[in-house]
Amino acid sequence: MITIEELKNKQSVKTRLIGLDLGSKRIGVSICDEYQKIATPFTTIENRGINYLISNLEVIIKENNIKGIIIGNPLNMDGSYGKASQSVNDISKNISKFINVDICLWDERLSTVGAFNITSQLDVNVSKREKNIDQNAATFILQGAIDFLNN
Repeated sequence: MITIEELKNKQSVKTRLIGLDLGSKRIGVSICDEYQKIATPFTTIENRGINYLISNLEVIIKENNIKGIIIGNPLNMDGSYGKASQSVNDISKNISKFINVDICLWDERLSTVGAFNITSQLDVNVSKREKNIDQNAATFILQGAIDFLNN
């Protein structure tokens, strides 16, 4: 795994990234364009264990020419690492053993809340918001990271 700063120095123009929101039941996936300007919801993967996640990620990476993964890191509100953050860190390290693209963590505090609030402003009904909340949270995470990479 690398830091977001290392990713910024390493990535070239025309590099697509995916964002992951690692949940206990579902994993939200988002994807950005090759110029890293816009993140969009992509899919939701059921959390059926690391092998299932790896096989799904391998397909997404191959089919979409992905060169990096941004994984949301659920830090505590004071910036400290809690159980959820440690779990994400462990899963990220496991992913990096099998997936050969750059992987970095991105502070995801309030990403689910932010994704839910954005869709409420778009007048999307509650059941649709809840159905897509994982991919929307992943989009919120990835957009924050690519905004950082572009500055």
